[in-house]
Amino acid sequence: MSIAANESDFLKLQADRHFSRKKLVSFGFPTLALVYLTYIFISFDILGLAQRFEVDNARALVADSYSYKTHIARDNRTGDVTAAIEGERKGTYAPGTAPEWVTLGAAETVIYLGDGHVVTFGAENFVSYDIPGYGLITAQPSRAKGVQAVLPTDDVPAWINLSKNRMAITSEAGRLTVTRNRTEVFRYFMGWELFFFTLDSPYHGLGFGEVMARALGGEHAEIWQDFWTNKMWRHQDVAWAIFETILMAFLGTMGAAIVALPLAYMAAKNFTPFDLVRQVTRRFFDFFRGVDALIWTIILSRAFGPGPLTGALAILITDTGSFGKMFSEALENVDQKQIEGIQSTGAKPMQRYRFGVIPQVTPVLLSQILYYLESNTRSATIIGAITGGGIGLMLTQAIITQKDWEEVAYYIVLIILMVMAMDWFSGWLRRKLISGDESGR
Repeated sequence: MSIAANESDFLKLQADRHFSRKKLVSFGFPTLALVYLTYIFISFDILGLAQRFEVDNARALVADSYSYKTHIARDNRTGDVTAAIEGERKGTYAPGTAPEWVTLGAAETVIYLGDGHVVTFGAENFVSYDIPGYGLITAQPSRAKGVQAVLPTDDVPAWINLSKNRMAITSEAGRLTVTRNRTEVFRYFMGWELFFFTLDSPYHGLGFGEVMARALGGEHAEIWQDFWTNKMWRHQDVAWAIFETILMAFLGTMGAAIVALPLAYMAAKNFTPFDLVRQVTRRFFDFFRGVDALIWTIILSRAFGPGPLTGALAILITDTGSFGKMFSEALENVDQKQIEGIQSTGAKPMQRYRFGVIPQVTPVLLSQILYYLESNTRSATIIGAITGGGIGLMLTQAIITQKDWEEVAYYIVLIILMVMAMDWFSGWLRRKLISGDESGR
């Protein structure tokens, strides 16, 4: 009886310890997660980030991504008035011409922004902005006195930024900025203007039907040339950049697979009996994949200079480590009976590998290679921004200059389409090579 009681007490004590440990784990992990999130909230100044967020800047950024703006600018030093789409020289209207909502005159220039909003460039750098429901705003910029602005009310609304040397007005119809040297009006329109043809093209402003009629009339080569060599949207350069990005991913991925396969045999314990060789090869793989591709990109760009080939080499080095580990594990899991069956026929070692090993691991290897090819297409975009090649470089340049956010949106859309195309292609190729399904469904 005493022994049974002791056993019962011991089991009860063990059960109490087990439940206590479970309770500690159940409450401990959420507590640690809460402490970590609190640390992140304080150290990263999340509250300050929310306070620094500016809704107006975000709204302007989003608007720039799906619309374009036309600039009507006056040089306050010379009095010259110019009109340009996105403010670029390639989108500048010919001297003496402007959009239909702008009236150019010798004494004054009148800009109709719609809904009753009217901006007038007068003599001696005078400028006025008539805003329905608010009143007339006037300004007289000069190099000596700055921007002398007069508002209808003493209170300055939040949508007017006013200082001694600058006045900026953001209304629902457009924007007006006035400085000592320059007065500029921005008006937004939906769409990506000049995406197909620039202002100097004879096909600019024509409808789709008219362009198609001219194409069928024998002008298809000229139409394609004007579109392909568009100086603002650079379709030819963009197509080449997409090709460079895909080529970078392809060369890096396939090169890594070619290098990693023979090394994987040296890391597999059922093919390499020498422990020292296996360990050295595996550490070799760890070193290669332990350093991120971006780090390899920076190192190689310093050694070999910028270029798409440097990016492909960075992908090759990183993926060699990843492929080597996965390939060696696949080789260690092969069925030895198939190899022994081929060996019983008198096959040599290379023949045993060719007919007994490769057919077993091919589906796994192909699946991994194709997955990495798809993933590296995305990585090549970022790597290209560092090495100076591909669509990543064009995207980075557009973001840094902050001139045309619709151009940034265009590149992002192309990158998404490129990744989707590579995803479909790798899936189709995987099904065809591995399962023999040629339907592509």
